[in-house]
Amino acid sequence: MEQKLQEEPCVQEELPAPGEMAVQKEVQEEKLELPHIVSKNADYRCGQQLKVKNDFGMSENIVIGEFVSFILPGFQEFAYNTPPTQKMSDRILLNYYHQVLVFVFAMNEINKNANLLPHSTLSSIFAQNANNEIGTAYGTMDLLFLKHGSPINYMCGKSFKLMAIIGGLTPHNSKQMPHILNIYKMPQLTYSSFDPSLSEKTQFPSVYRMIPNESPQYVGIVQLLQHFGWTWIGLVVSEDDSGEMLLRTLIPQLLQNNICFAFKEILKDPWRVSVQNEKTLERISYLSTKTNVILVHGDSRSMEGFRIILFFLEIVKRKPIERVWIITAQWDFATVLNSRAFTPKSFNGTLSFTLHTNYVAEYEKFLETLNPYQSMHYLIPQFWSRAFGCAFLTYKLYLPGAGFCTGEERLRSLPGTEFEIGMSGQSYSIYNAVYAVAHALHAMLSSRSKQKAMGDGATRNLLNIHPWQFHSFLKNIRFNNSAGEEIFFDKNGELAAGYDIINTITFSNRSIHKNHVGRIDPQAPKGKQFTIHRNAIVWNHKFNQILPQSTCVESCHPGHSRIVRQGEQICCYDCPQCSEGMISKLMDADHCNKCPEDQHPNKNQVHCIPKHIIYLSYREPLGIILASFALFVSLITLVVMWIFIQHQNTPIVKANNWNITCTLLIALLLCFLCSFLFIGQPGKVTCLLRQTVFGIIFSLSVSCVLAKTITVVLAFMATKPGNRMRKWVGKRLAVSVIILCTLIQTGISVLWLATSPPFPEFDMHSKRDQMTLQCNEGSVHMFYTVLGYMGLLAIISFTVAFFARKLPDTFNEAKLITFSMLVFCSVWLSFIPTYLSTKGKYMVAVEIFSILASSTGLLACIFLPKFYIIVLRPELNTRDQLVKKKNCGT
Repeated sequence: MEQKLQEEPCVQEELPAPGEMAVQKEVQEEKLELPHIVSKNADYRCGQQLKVKNDFGMSENIVIGEFVSFILPGFQEFAYNTPPTQKMSDRILLNYYHQVLVFVFAMNEINKNANLLPHSTLSSIFAQNANNEIGTAYGTMDLLFLKHGSPINYMCGKSFKLMAIIGGLTPHNSKQMPHILNIYKMPQLTYSSFDPSLSEKTQFPSVYRMIPNESPQYVGIVQLLQHFGWTWIGLVVSEDDSGEMLLRTLIPQLLQNNICFAFKEILKDPWRVSVQNEKTLERISYLSTKTNVILVHGDSRSMEGFRIILFFLEIVKRKPIERVWIITAQWDFATVLNSRAFTPKSFNGTLSFTLHTNYVAEYEKFLETLNPYQSMHYLIPQFWSRAFGCAFLTYKLYLPGAGFCTGEERLRSLPGTEFEIGMSGQSYSIYNAVYAVAHALHAMLSSRSKQKAMGDGATRNLLNIHPWQFHSFLKNIRFNNSAGEEIFFDKNGELAAGYDIINTITFSNRSIHKNHVGRIDPQAPKGKQFTIHRNAIVWNHKFNQILPQSTCVESCHPGHSRIVRQGEQICCYDCPQCSEGMISKLMDADHCNKCPEDQHPNKNQVHCIPKHIIYLSYREPLGIILASFALFVSLITLVVMWIFIQHQNTPIVKANNWNITCTLLIALLLCFLCSFLFIGQPGKVTCLLRQTVFGIIFSLSVSCVLAKTITVVLAFMATKPGNRMRKWVGKRLAVSVIILCTLIQTGISVLWLATSPPFPEFDMHSKRDQMTLQCNEGSVHMFYTVLGYMGLLAIISFTVAFFARKLPDTFNEAKLITFSMLVFCSVWLSFIPTYLSTKGKYMVAVEIFSILASSTGLLACIFLPKFYIIVLRPELNTRDQLVKKKNCGT
C-alpha cells in the first residue's frame, strides 16, 4: 500500500478552500459573478517536489500549519447538530489578514537564512474557520491531514512533515483545537488567546502561548490608575470565563489600592441586545456620566455588540461617550468588524493594553511592495478585492462596475481601522511563533547530527521524527529575534514578555494613529517594570489636553486626612484638617502623622519644620533689660561699698559693725552678678552652678543680715547692768552665725549635686513651634529644700528684727532689717506660684527678677538711709549726734 502511494500520481485539486467557499458565498449573496476561483496559494499539495536534499538523499520539506481567522460570519455560533448552511453575513476583516502576511514573511526570512535550518525548507499550510465548533474542528483536521483528507501527516512521496500548528485567533478556537491536537501530541502555538485554562499543562500539554500571562496586565492597570490618580472608574466586562477571571482577580487588587467603581456593567449576551432598546442605551449613557474613566474588558467577539451601542449613541443619538477608555489587550478595538461602526469621538484618546510588539523594518517594506499578481499568498485576491474595491479577471473574480486591480495599490493608503501598516502585537506574536518553531527544529537537527557523529544508529532524517519528540526542544528554546529581543517560554509554556500601552488618536476620516506611551515588562528590574510617558498622551478633545480627573470626591489636599463616609465606598470620604501637631504630606492621606519632638507643622500642616530653639538670650529685649538692671544695681553696690570704705572710720559706719556690713555688700554684689548665670544659652556647667551658687550666696546674704540683727540685739542687752550677754558680744559670734548658716546651705547644695544634679534639656511640649533650652533641676525636692532653707533664715531674721524694732534708731538697724526682710519674704513668697505658672524662658526671667528684686530690697532698705546720711547729710554722721539721740532715746 505504501509503495502504491509513492508511485500514484497526485492531482492538484481546484476546489476552493473552506475560507474561499465563505468568500464565494458572500460574493454570490451580493449578486457578483464568481464562476470559479482558482487557488494559487501556499497550500503545498502532492506532486510539489523540493530540491533540498538531506544527508540521505531525500527531500525535506517541513510544514508549519496556521489556523487563521479573518473571514468571520458575523460572529454567529452554530451548534453541532446544525450545519452552517444558513444565510451568513461574511466579512473579511482586513486587519486580521496580517495573520497570513506576517506568517509568510517570517517563513520567507527563515528559508533565506543560511544559518537556520540549512538543509531543510519550511513550507506553510493554512486553514480557515467559521468561529464555531464545527469550523474549528474541520479546520484543525484539515491541517492535520495536510488538506488531503488522508491519515494524519500523510506524505505524498514522503516529501512533507507537519511539525507544528500556529493558531487560533480567539479563545473559542484556541481552546477547541487542543482537544484534537492532544491526541497526536501536535504542538500548538497560540498567538491571541488569553484563556487562562490553556496554561494548565495537565489538560493542554501541547499548547504554547505566544502571549504573556494576564497577571502583569492586571498589575499594569492598577499602576496606570494610581499614576494618574483615578480612583473612581466604570467597568464594562463580558460575561465569559475571561470576564469572570478579571472580576475575581483584578477587583480585589483595585479595592486594595483604594480604587472604586462608579458602576459595573456585565454584558451578558451582546448580540441579543438590540440597538433600538431605549433602556439599554439610556443605561449606558447614564452610567457613563458618573466617571471620566471606563475600563473595558472582553474579546472582539463579545465586545462588538457594545461597540454597536456606542456607535448608535454617537451617530444616531448624538451623545458620544467622550471618556478616557482603558481597553484590555483582549479586545482589539481598533479593528472594526463593520467599517461603518466607527466612533471617532468616543474612542479618541483611548489608552489600551496590547500585546508587546517591536519595529521590524523589513516587514513594512514587505507590505509596501506587496503585489497580488506577483505574490501567490493565501486568498490574497479576495483580500485585495475587498480592501480596494477592485476586480480580478485573471483569478475569475469579477466585480461588475468595479475597476480592475492593477497591483499598484498600496496598503498604506487604507484607513487604520481596516488595515494597519506595521507589526501589531498579534502579528509580532505570530512572527515569534514561526521563529520559535524554526529555532526548535534547528536545535533538534543539531542534536541529531551530534548523535550521528557519535555513531548512534538510531539517527534518522527529520521526516521520520514524530511531533511529540519536538516538545522538549520547543519548550527550551531561547533566541534573539530580528528586533533584538530575547524570546523564550516560562515554566507554564507562556511567552516571557509584557504588554505595551497604546494611546489611540482617531480622526473623522476613519484613520487612526497609535502612539506608544508605556510598557509593562515583568522582566525589567524592580521599579522599572511599569513605565508611562504621560507627556506623550493625547487625551480626548473633551478634556482640552488637561489631565482628566476621576474621583468620587475632590481629593484631600496635604494637611488633611480622609475619613470614609458611613455607608459609602472607601473612595467617597470627607477631608478634615489634621489636628494640632499633625501633618499629612500626600494627597488623600489615610491619616495624619505626628511630627518628631524637635519639629512642628508649618502653617498648612504639610511639612514638619525644625522648632526654633529659644532661651533667655542677651539679644532679646527681656534679656537686655534684666542684664542691664543687674549691671546697674551691681554698679550701685560697688558705689555704696566704695563710699562705705571711704567713710569706714565715721561713727555711723563703725556703729553698724563694719566687717558684717562689708561682707553683706560683697554678698549682695555676688547676688546681682549670679543672675547672669540665668541669662544666655544654658550649658552643662551653667546648669550645675545656677541654683547652687544662687542658694549659697543668698544664704550668705541672709546670714549676714541675721548676724547683724543678732549683734544689735545682743549689744543692747549687754548695755544693761549685770546682763550675762556681754560675753557674747563681739566679732566671733557674728562670724560663727554667718559661717554656720552658709555651710548648711553649702552642704545641701553638695548633696544635691552628688545625688541628682541639674542638667540642660529641651522642653519640646510647652510651645507648639518652639523648643526651650532650659536647665532641668534634676531633683525638684532638693531645689525647694534650698529655697526653703533660705526662707527659713529670712523668717528668723525677720522675727528677731521685728522684736528689736523699738531699740534706739541711732544705734540699731532693727527697723531697717525688719522692713528689708519683709520685702525679701514678700518677693520669694510671690515667686513660688509665679514660677510654677510660667514655662520656658519666662520661668527663668521670674527667678532672675526675684533675685534682683530681693537683693535690691536688702540693698535699699539697709544701706540707702546710711548712704543718705554719709553723702547728703554728713553733719549727722558725728559722735555727738549719735550720743544725743541715744540720750533722747533713754
